[in-house]
Amino acid sequence: MLNIGCHLSASDGYSAMAKQAIEIGANTFQFFTRNPRGFKAKEIDETDIAKFLQIVKENNFVKILAHAPYTLNPCSADKRVRDLAKEIFIDDLKRMEYTPNNMYNFHPGSHVGQGVQAGIDIISDTLNDVITKEQTTIILLETMSGKGSEIGSKFEELKQIMDKVKFKNKIGVCLDTCHVYDGGYDIVNNLDGVIEQFDTIIGLDKLKAIHLNDSKNQFSSHKDRHEKIGEGYLGIQAIEKIINHSKLKHLSFFLETPNEIDGYAKEIELLKNIYKD
Repeated sequence: MLNIGCHLSASDGYSAMAKQAIEIGANTFQFFTRNPRGFKAKEIDETDIAKFLQIVKENNFVKILAHAPYTLNPCSADKRVRDLAKEIFIDDLKRMEYTPNNMYNFHPGSHVGQGVQAGIDIISDTLNDVITKEQTTIILLETMSGKGSEIGSKFEELKQIMDKVKFKNKIGVCLDTCHVYDGGYDIVNNLDGVIEQFDTIIGLDKLKAIHLNDSKNQFSSHKDRHEKIGEGYLGIQAIEKIINHSKLKHLSFFLETPNEIDGYAKEIELLKNIYKD
C-alpha cells in the first residue's frame, strides 16, 4: 500500500487534520508545529488529541510528520537566534509526546558566513542539548537545495551532523525530491545511483520519509521552488520510479506541492494509480 499524505493546516486541530486526510485518500499527513514564519504555537487540546489518536488507530494511519517553522535556524551566527531555536526544539519535542512515536522534521539551517564545518558543529551540539533518551519522536534532518549558505544539500554534511549526535536512534533523514534534484543529485536519470550514494554515505536505514515534490527549476539549480507532480523538471516518469523503487516504496511520502486541498486529492489519486503493490 502507498503511504501518502500532504501538508495540512493545524489551525483546526489534530483530529480535523486526520479527518481531512481520510477525505482525500491519505493515511498520514504533515503539519507545522507552530507559525511557519514565526514562533507562536497553538495550545495543546488534550480532548482533541484523544479524538485524533482514536481516528488514526481506527483508520490504520502510519506515522505523521511534524515540521518545524522555517524561521528556526539552529546554526545562526546570532546567539539569540540559536537560543530561540533551542527553545523551540525543546518545546516542540515536549508537544510531540502528546502524539507519541511520530516524526519531527527540520531544515538544518544556514551558517551565514561561519562556514559549513562550524555550522555542522553547532547543529549537532544543539541536537545533543535537546534530544532525550526518553523521547519517542524521531527527528529528521531534511535534505536541502543548497541555496545561499544552507547546510544539508550534500549527504556528507547530514552524515557529519548525525555522527556527532549522541542518541543516534532518535535521528534520521527526510529526503526532499525537489531539493536533492536542485542540489545536484540526478534522481531523474540516475535514481539507482543516488540511492546507492545515500546508502553508502548515510545508510538507507536512516531514511525515514520522503517529501514528494516536483521542481520548477532545472537540475543542480540550487534553488527551492516546488512544482505540482508531473508539471516540473522531474516529471511524472521519475516520480513513478521513486514511489515504486524497491528501496523506497515502503516509506511514507508527503506532498508539499503548490496546491489547495482539492489539488492534493487529485495528486494522491494519481500517485495511487501509478503505484504498484
